[in-house]
Amino acid sequence: MSELRFVRMGFGADAVEYQEAWDEQRRVHAARFADEVPDTVLLLEHPPVYTAGRRTADNERPLDGTPVVDVDRGGKITWHGPGQLVGYPIQKLPRPVDVVAHVRRLEEALIRTCADFGLETTRVEGRSGVWVLGDPVERRPAPGGLSLDFDPRLTDEEFDPRLDGPEYAPSNAGQRREDRKIAAIGIRVAKGVTMHGFSFNVNPDNVWFDRIIPCGIRDAGVTSLTAELGRDVTVEEVLPVVEKHLSDILENADLRPRVIERTPA
Repeated sequence: MSELRFVRMGFGADAVEYQEAWDEQRRVHAARFADEVPDTVLLLEHPPVYTAGRRTADNERPLDGTPVVDVDRGGKITWHGPGQLVGYPIQKLPRPVDVVAHVRRLEEALIRTCADFGLETTRVEGRSGVWVLGDPVERRPAPGGLSLDFDPRLTDEEFDPRLDGPEYAPSNAGQRREDRKIAAIGIRVAKGVTMHGFSFNVNPDNVWFDRIIPCGIRDAGVTSLTAELGRDVTVEEVLPVVEKHLSDILENADLRPRVIERTPA
């Protein structure tokens, strides 16, 4: 595979509006499909914005009418904003595309990045992204003073964590010692070329996530590198480390088409 190209679009005061980044993704995607540019990763911060993937349900959106940008990636609703490193790898893959393998490669780059900063992270079966594991259920403090056997998030279809105070807020999952997501991944593949990508929480204000059901997951929350390490970490510090691991993994990946199992006639 050819060398990966990184484009640092804008950070901090130069954070890139979501629509501008989406337009640039589509431009680079078309150029990559035509082999006019190499595989490219756009790296940036966004001003605060909620984006909703194709599977987002109405009851996962902000209750206060905060605008949400509906996008053509997979997954559900999330938030982007200051303190979060966003990466959009635009990569040509062999067809039929193995989407899961691509997601796993992105996860691995971010898992290695966290390890370089002294934080152990992992995958969670059935849930994309990178996670900090919580305590076993029997050792967690009960939210709202209730037994976890009766956790309303799991048993009451009418329960809405957006309305029920800080003890259920996604941003407080660490205090509850629950599983918490530090990096989200949502992608789209068109014409064999990937779009969208990952958002890695470095030092954002995670309270933004409390207005939504992040990624549609009600029984876990969100965290950041800064929150887990107990010291301030900046996007500027993390940026070259992410680039290194993306290069190591994506440039050296053994790209293969997805295996199609055919049912005998």
